[in-house]
Amino acid sequence: MADNNEKTIKEVFEELDVLVERLEDRETSLEDSFRLYQEGMELLKYCSEKLDTVEKKMLQINEDGTFCEFSR
Repeated sequence: MADNNEKTIKEVFEELDVLVERLEDRETSLEDSFRLYQEGMELLKYCSEKLDTVEKKMLQINEDGTFCEFSR
């Protein structure tokens, strides 16, 4: 697996799709299934962190037309 810092969320989701297909394959060994699962969890963690970063950078437009940081 390449360095996650260089991947877009779309690329990570494509990788996750491939991992799911491999996990659903009855020919995949138990050991490979564990490895694929761990790889998938790392990719999901990366996506979560990336989305958190984007959320923190989002701006919200106030009624008066000014901007402020997005908050939950």
